[in-house]
Amino acid sequence: MTTSSDADTLIARYDEVRSHTETLAAPLSPEDQTVQSMPDVSPTKWHRAHVTWFFETFLLAEAEPSFAPFQDTYWFLFNSYYEAVGPRYSRSERGHITRPGAHDVGLYRGNVDARVRDLVTTMDGGMLDKLSATIELGFHHEQQHQELLLMDIKHVLSVNPLQPVYAGSPLPRSEPDTAGWVDVEGGLVEVGHPGGGFGFDNELPRHRQWLEPYRIADRLVTNGEWMHFMADRGYARPELWLSDGWAAVQAQGWSSPFYWTELDGVWHEHTLHGTQPVDPGLPVTHVSHYEADAYATWAGRRLPTEAEWEHAVVADGQGDASVAGGNLADLQTFHARPAGPATGHLRQVYGDCWEWTSSSYLPYPGFHPAAGAIGEYNGKFMSNQMVLRGGCALTPPGHARLTYRNFFPPGARWAMSGVRLADGGVPA
Repeated sequence: MTTSSDADTLIARYDEVRSHTETLAAPLSPEDQTVQSMPDVSPTKWHRAHVTWFFETFLLAEAEPSFAPFQDTYWFLFNSYYEAVGPRYSRSERGHITRPGAHDVGLYRGNVDARVRDLVTTMDGGMLDKLSATIELGFHHEQQHQELLLMDIKHVLSVNPLQPVYAGSPLPRSEPDTAGWVDVEGGLVEVGHPGGGFGFDNELPRHRQWLEPYRIADRLVTNGEWMHFMADRGYARPELWLSDGWAAVQAQGWSSPFYWTELDGVWHEHTLHGTQPVDPGLPVTHVSHYEADAYATWAGRRLPTEAEWEHAVVADGQGDASVAGGNLADLQTFHARPAGPATGHLRQVYGDCWEWTSSSYLPYPGFHPAAGAIGEYNGKFMSNQMVLRGGCALTPPGHARLTYRNFFPPGARWAMSGVRLADGGVPA
């Protein structure tokens, strides 16, 4: 049975997650929060409103006595992709929503927050038990958007000719060490969420998979290594690229990672703490799956499958992300860091960059989406996407975990994504 202490815990967690979103938005002007710099980017105020809409739609509308929406039009403006809930405004035109403004979105958030607190404190134990999973999903949904908020404002600020700083400061310049390899025996392994804690539906069910022996790089590919790829005409050699990847290179004129610009013969990189000369020792970031695959081919290696990544992390003793640690958003670096000294174990497992795998984003054997509109959360995107693992420097603490399956289209570059290589067999 749910007790008052359970309700208090939920409210404390709710306030923590909700206030962090406002902390992330605080350095931004109302104008910053309205801009949509490309179709993949959503304005900051839209993120703030959408996560509020989520709690209003899936919690208050379900359980609040005499429920009425804060504003009828908000359900249309701030629905993302939930077809069963009703029509929604076009994603590519979210920057056209000048009203409600950032201040009005704050009023919306405050209204819903007060109502959620009242609901949770007055709800009987049975109803709170019934809805606690939805509330927990809302926490993780908002954390996803906290990460996206930072990825999106990075792009917004990058197209501003002044390239203003969001937060943080650059690290001292570093040099990459030589990448090592961790051998993994493979065999019949179990992958997927084991239960006993939060997991998205796409992490289930846990199942067995056969893996041949393999090895995996102990750190991420660095900027310096990527520069060697560029110097060897990596972006001009069709034999290195998947067909669709080569078409993207030609159509979009790729010649370097996203956010890289050559100024007076020196490559610079835009970050949330400004535009700086590219640091050769930092992990390469903001590369697409196509680029990651081409680099792996150039290097004579490959990308790991998601099962290989997950099993390697478990075999290396880093299955618990809360214990393993990493460069996540709580460190407020807002960018990938150097790998640090070699240890004989995997480095940079959680944080720094989301790591592309060679696995298509498909359902696990026996997967079933949840009933109702909330079942649209993950399953409907299981087509034309690739899986990434591990988290990045913008991922909120407590949100990264071993079995988390992030996914993006193979041509996506604005997400903070990087590369870890794999190889079959053991070192010669």
